[in-house]
Amino acid sequence: MTVYEFGDETKPAIMLLPGTCCYWKTNFGEVIPLLQEKFRVCVVSYDGFDETESSTFPTMLEEVSKIEDYITAKHGGHVCAVYGCSLGGSFVGLLAAREKITMDYGILGSSDLDQAGKFKTGLLVKIGVPMIYPLIHDGEYKKGFMKKRAEKSMQENGEYGRKFMGMMKGPDGNGMPFVSKESVANQFGSDMMTPLPDKIDPRHGEIHIFYALKMGEKYRARYLKHFAHPVIHEHDLRHEELLACYPVKWVKEIETLCGLT
Repeated sequence: MTVYEFGDETKPAIMLLPGTCCYWKTNFGEVIPLLQEKFRVCVVSYDGFDETESSTFPTMLEEVSKIEDYITAKHGGHVCAVYGCSLGGSFVGLLAAREKITMDYGILGSSDLDQAGKFKTGLLVKIGVPMIYPLIHDGEYKKGFMKKRAEKSMQENGEYGRKFMGMMKGPDGNGMPFVSKESVANQFGSDMMTPLPDKIDPRHGEIHIFYALKMGEKYRARYLKHFAHPVIHEHDLRHEELLACYPVKWVKEIETLCGLT
């Protein structure tokens, strides 16, 4: 795991955790310069998803332990905020539940918090990884049904579709050939199978959720199930659309939430 830091070391630290199979810079590249005005920005690049390493994504619990160790070693065990994009929100939940570090604000970015048993997860991984891996490896589907489906999705979703798919296109926009199928399978499968406790209520700090209303009401129920006192910020948008398409507004909301406006 690699962590990239930007900005003034004397400012409050915010840690950014990418989504499923996302490249750290394309996931957060538009907001990093804006956040630096008021934060020390720390962006995690997971094991198996960074071109400077030769590693494989292990499990959610092993990776969250590395995140905790980093915060302890580099930031004295405390950061102002941790924002988890999609899958990253599962890490925020685990950090809050384990309480090995402290954060004033744990923020989930419209995370789905999907969970399943071993059999169902194994089936989904077996079906899903071969479908998504060409996009991750090459940055696009070069032929066949998935290419047509991706093109149709881009037409239907416009800028949102382009931005969202761009998060998985790697450092030069041509995919991530350094990412193995094993890393993709491990990240997807481990996220599904790692239990997130109910009614998480950290002794220090608050849990905030950017709830994309267009995802559906079942996700609100999940947030209320897993967290005892979540502060839910509603947006009439799609999954991570606020971050992907409205970076200036996203940053302003983060600053306001953290009391820095």
